Amino acid sequence: MGTWNSRGLRGSSLEEMINHSIEQYKKSGLALVQKIPTPITPIRIDKASRHITLAYFEQKSTVDYIGAVQGIPICFDAKECGSDCFSLQNIHKHQIAFMEDFERQKGISFFLIYFTARDQLYYLTKDELDHYLVRAKNGGRKSFRIEELDEKFFLKDRKGILVPFLDGIQLDLSVREHGGDSREDN
Repeated sequence: MGTWNSRGLRGSSLEEMINHSIEQYKKSGLALVQKIPTPITPIRIDKASRHITLAYFEQKSTVDYIGAVQGIPICFDAKECGSDCFSLQNIHKHQIAFMEDFERQKGISFFLIYFTARDQLYYLTKDELDHYLVRAKNGGRKSFRIEELDEKFFLKDRKGILVPFLDGIQLDLSVREHGGDSREDN
């Protein structure tokens, strides 16, 4: 299994690492991706510091990021997992519904899952997620283990790109083009 080791994510959040990678992709003209803010309504604001001290979420957020890669619309969400087993409860129904609608519009949707204990980053395709969701719906596991995942979708570090999700997109497109299931080789 490929190890993702760009000095690890220790000391930085996954979001910061993704944002850095997005900036690198933008500078090189490869992609334009934005972090989607979660809509909130402020209740209390500290007048001195002008910081929001109390707020509530206006609506459920959809995904963390949305953008385009060389003309291809993409959206994705990032999740962290402290063990080798990822619970499907971490992926919400409204996120899945948004991604299904997005894919119907010829976009690509995916999850980036960071297994913190192993310092490994995984590109979870929508098709692979659907496989695990169907399994759970049919009475099977309501999670997936790292050992079940398709080895080729573990993202490997690249010089200057801490979260090389474009590599995952390229592989995802290749699998879609050939009409295969990303897990077939396992």
